[in-house]
This record gives sequence, structure tokens and C-alpha cells, in this order.
Amino acid sequence: MGYWGLNFQIPTPSLQSTNPYGNYTVVDIVTPDMLHRIDPHWYQFPPMNPMWYGILGFVISIALILSLFGNGVVIYVFVTTKNLRTPANFLIVNLAVADFCMMTSVSFPMIVNCVFRTWVLGPFICDIYGMCGSLFGCVAIYSMMFITYDRYNVIVKGITNKPPTYKGSFAKITFSWIWCTGWCIAPILGWNRYVPEGNMTVCGTDYLSKDWLSQSYLYAYGAIVYFCPLLYVLWAYTYIVSSVAAHEKNMRLQAEKMGMKSLRTEESQKMSVEFRLARIALMTVALWFIAWTPYCVINFVGMNAKHYITPLFSVWGSLFSKLNAIYNPIVYAISHPKYRAALYTKMPWLSCSTDEESDVGGDRTTIVTNSSIIPKSTNT
Repeated sequence: MGYWGLNFQIPTPSLQSTNPYGNYTVVDIVTPDMLHRIDPHWYQFPPMNPMWYGILGFVISIALILSLFGNGVVIYVFVTTKNLRTPANFLIVNLAVADFCMMTSVSFPMIVNCVFRTWVLGPFICDIYGMCGSLFGCVAIYSMMFITYDRYNVIVKGITNKPPTYKGSFAKITFSWIWCTGWCIAPILGWNRYVPEGNMTVCGTDYLSKDWLSQSYLYAYGAIVYFCPLLYVLWAYTYIVSSVAAHEKNMRLQAEKMGMKSLRTEESQKMSVEFRLARIALMTVALWFIAWTPYCVINFVGMNAKHYITPLFSVWGSLFSKLNAIYNPIVYAISHPKYRAALYTKMPWLSCSTDEESDVGGDRTTIVTNSSIIPKSTNT
């Protein structure tokens, strides 16, 4: 069902076959200026059914619309709402900017290539496409790692930790862009390279090469961008959950000693908001890793057992990683109380009220009613 049979005819007569082997393959109509970047591995696969190009183009078009609208709303609401312009929230804005740029830079070229059913934009655009996809994805994960770092400091360290500052947030944002740019420009400078992959409509890192220099980049990049942030997030949330569980236990014991059913203080009410934000950060990071894990697996499998890599497997892994750009706005709209309140004020037709929100003085104010959390350092 995924490929044509023996009677296949080259689907785009205007593009002449450049396949040196003479057989029908997915590489048949790759333009001559791209042939030097095509790994011989792809010449064994017959052409993909044109239906797949239509499906891929449709999916990326819908993702583009949803991402531009969702992240555009996030940026607008956070930037134009005074009480949301906090140091920690600037990291959220940076995340939304990275997602916005991701879909803007990679969607249009992919749609064009799906129309022609091969990469027709040349080697230079292939480099830019591959670098942008890597760069904005890298910036997104570092933004979420820094968001997790802030939540860890607030919930675990509490009053013993210095509150976040604008200077600190801008330093983290600047670092994420400079650090990620250095890693993502490396393939253009000769450490690995960006090449067409899958059905030849997208460009990414060369994970099929057996050259050790090329593979060393992918191992190093995978460690820096995927595994190290993942380990840090798991470590941070282990302490966050442990801190929350220990505090809840202390609260129950104190309530029992005082003959009360529960013990709620103004400080614990504030910390329940912090815990809610931590839960949002965890959800966002989890979605990011769910989105990028398939593509990470493809890269490592391609280096070590590339006979498992097929055009459809590769291109859907690449596309799935880009869909993460539409998840984050949904997470904020559903779970971020202050963002939801501001969204209701600015775009009531796009928001919905909950039992945890009420009007106070004409402004939407969040009333926190769930579990309370305070840092262990504040317990007496």
C-alpha cells in the first residue's frame, strides 16, 4: 500500500531522472545539485505512493496554522499583560518564540517539496532548513530546562534561594541562543552535514554516514541536547516531588496535632500556585521528549543499524518532532491560571472560565483551591 508496483511511472515528468542505477527508487527525481548529498542507502527503496506526499503536505500545513496562531497568542498575551511580565515568564516567551520560528522556517519548504515530491530548493536552503530545525528545537528544550530550574529553586529551596531576576532570565535566554547556534552551525562547517532524508522532502543531519567524525557529532549533540537535559529534568522533578510529598506529610501531622482537618496558610496558598506552574513545566517537557524521542531513535538507529530505516519511518519521525510546536500553547491555555485569566480578558471568545477563577475588581483573578505546598526550608 505504501509503494507503487512494477508499473510505476516517474510522477513528475518535468524533472528528469538522475538515478545512476536505472531502477525506480525514491531518489529518481532528486535534482543534480543534490546528488552528492544522497546516501546510497536510499537507492534501495521504490518510489513512495504520491498519496503520502499529499498527506505529509496537509499535516504540516495544519500544524503551521495551529502553531503560528497558538504561539502568537502566547507571545501576545504574556508580553502585553503587566502581571505576566515576570523574569520566569520571559523564559516561556522565549519558548513560544522558538516554536513560532520552528514552524515558520521548516513548514513552507516542506510544503513546496511535497508538491514536487523531492527536494528542489538546492544545497544552501537544505543547510538553512536543517540548521533552523535543529536550532529552534535546541533552544526550546533549553528554555524548558531553565523553566524547570526556576521551579526547582522556588519549590525545593524556597526562601533560601534568591528570587529570579530579569538579568538572570535574559542571561539564560542569551546563553541558550548562542550555545545552540554553535552546535547547529557545526554541520555546515564540516562536522557532520545536512542532507535530504526519507522521501527527500526534508533535510536533517547525516545519520547514515559511517564516518567517525560525522558520527561523533551526533553522539555529542545527542548528549548535549537530549540526554543531559533529560537527566537534569528527571533529577529536578525527583526532588520537587519529594519536597512536595514531605511537606504534605508535615501539614497533615501538624493538622492532627492541632485537632484540625487541614492546615492552610497564606504562604501555602502561594506555593500551591508554584506547584501548579511546576506541573505545567513537567507536562511541557514531557511532551517535548515524546515528540523528539522518535527522531533521536532514528538518528542512533541510522548510525548503528541503518537497514531498519525506511523513507516513511524517517520522514514521519522528522515531522512528528516538529509537531511539538503546537503542544505548548495548548498546555498554557489549559493549565496556566494567570495566562488563562489574561486570555479571558483579552480574548474571551478563545477562553473558558473555571471554578477556580472569579472576577475581582474587573480583573480575572485566580483562586487557588487545590493542595498547598511550601518549601521544606520554611518548615518549623
